[in-house]
Amino acid sequence: MSEASFSWTGKIDSVMERASVRFKFFKKYVSKLYTPNVKIALIAIIIGIITGFLIGIYSLLLHEVTDTFFGGTSILERLGIPGWSIIFVPMAGGLIVGLLNKYFLKTRYGVESVIEAAALHGGKLKARYAIVEAFASVITIGTGGSAGKEAPGVLMGAGVGSMVAKILNLRGKSLRTYLGCGAAAGISAAFNAPLAGIVFVVEVIYGELEAKTFIPIVISSIFSTFVFNVFFGTDLMVFPNYTLLNPFTEIWLFPILGVFAGIVSIFFIKCFYFIREHFTVLKIPNVYKPALGGLLVGIIGFFYPQVFGLGHDVILEVVRDPYAFPIALLLGLVVLKTLAFSFTIGSRGAGGSIVPSMFVGAMLGAAFGMVCEAFIPGLTVQPGAYALAGMGAVFAGTSNSTFTAIILLIETTQDYSMILPFMFACVLSNAIARAANPDSIFTEMLKRKGYNIRGGREVDVMESILVKDAMRPHVQTVSEDNTIDSLYAVIQSSKHTGFPVVNKSGELTGIVTVKDLQEQIEPGNPQNKQFIKDVMTKNILVAYPFETLDVISDRIVANDVARLPVVMKSNPKKMVGIITRKDVMNAYNKSILTKVQRVGEEQAKQQVSEEEIAEQ
Repeated sequence: MSEASFSWTGKIDSVMERASVRFKFFKKYVSKLYTPNVKIALIAIIIGIITGFLIGIYSLLLHEVTDTFFGGTSILERLGIPGWSIIFVPMAGGLIVGLLNKYFLKTRYGVESVIEAAALHGGKLKARYAIVEAFASVITIGTGGSAGKEAPGVLMGAGVGSMVAKILNLRGKSLRTYLGCGAAAGISAAFNAPLAGIVFVVEVIYGELEAKTFIPIVISSIFSTFVFNVFFGTDLMVFPNYTLLNPFTEIWLFPILGVFAGIVSIFFIKCFYFIREHFTVLKIPNVYKPALGGLLVGIIGFFYPQVFGLGHDVILEVVRDPYAFPIALLLGLVVLKTLAFSFTIGSRGAGGSIVPSMFVGAMLGAAFGMVCEAFIPGLTVQPGAYALAGMGAVFAGTSNSTFTAIILLIETTQDYSMILPFMFACVLSNAIARAANPDSIFTEMLKRKGYNIRGGREVDVMESILVKDAMRPHVQTVSEDNTIDSLYAVIQSSKHTGFPVVNKSGELTGIVTVKDLQEQIEPGNPQNKQFIKDVMTKNILVAYPFETLDVISDRIVANDVARLPVVMKSNPKKMVGIITRKDVMNAYNKSILTKVQRVGEEQAKQQVSEEEIAEQ
């Protein structure tokens, strides 16, 4: 081989060697950047993008189906079919949904199912059923069924979150995070309200604010809304802006509206479950129940077509020009829309409750505003403002999500000038509704299934477990007379970051944590030879053996501590164990697993019995 060949070979080898070194450096640099937080953020972006596209496709399908039957020139008019036949359109849609329920939807899902998955199943959800359920609502709503599209949005997003987690083979607590990301993305795109989507998940799905899940939820909401707006256009209801010119004399009308909204919220929930229970025990095959519900909606809609479908156009008209509707009609629609919604979803149709509750609230608010204007001279706020406040107030009362209702009003109106009266109405409505029934329209469904969920946790489970059954009886303690250096040695050899402190008699005198040391001592400093008793926390929080976990959990969270020494009530210095955040969650999860299995077996037996009755 020539010298030139050797020269070129050497150059190539040198280039390849340098490229290999640079690639290894680049790979090492990228691996440093690709932290767990970056991974979570990237997955949240993927969930948001996919959800945004799905909501866009859903909205296009819903618009096309609705326009086919209820557009300017509906298919009935083009075929020359008499107008009274509109009665049977919701029935036909109900029959199709009934067939889907029987052959494709073995598991029915709603917003309450996402709450259940987050609280009881670690974020696990059957994505296929959730997404099919969401698209089944296109048939229900598009053919006149009185339901909302927020539940389909939540289900699609939650289904996407679960699907992405499954494809990436993710496990553990991250499933709950990605479920929340999808749910927030679904609400954000469905209402074009990213802040409301975020708050809805925190307030309704999780029941609490978790710092580690908040950022990915925000990311998913942003990307979902962005994708929807860019590729499908905005889907906003544009409302007029109102101003409260005489706040001292007029703002007090809004709490009164809130009280009425709370009463209507109670009626809304009670009516829905009353009708749902009657459909449940109705002795006809389940496949025909949505058709019967659709027929009843069709009869109402023939005389009052405002109850058909989502009702966005009716809400807009009422807010913009309330006087186009007589007060009697507005109050009648409060009842008729509630009945139409109850027949639609109570018969096992597909859809959500938020938009119907907002519809009912708008009618109530407009009627209230018109009455106030008639009897109180000199009012500056028009009835349309009361209609907006009523929308948020009834939504807050039915869903137990006051903050979400307020944020949704602000985002849909894009106006902050009425935030105080809106807050008054929403808070009072929620307070009245919760005083009568602590459960929302979502958690009431779970309660009837055997679960009692509050703040994202199963209350009955937390109330039924005692501290003595969850605590650790063997506690690693340190003596108050030991030096700080000896404590550092204990910390380094132990996996714990805090220890109860005892005196020579073994009595509890305090607690010391790594945080105490960081605030007061520099490790290895020869001038700091204090004893543990000099830096420990003396005023300590404790737990008692016969307290329940719900009490202890609140105490831990409220005081931001990680552990509580367990002492005898008769002798607070006698320590019998210790309980930590992890102990509480482990006991909760273990008990939940047992309860879910038991309730699932009971529900399976009940379903078999119902199917046998229906077949007879």
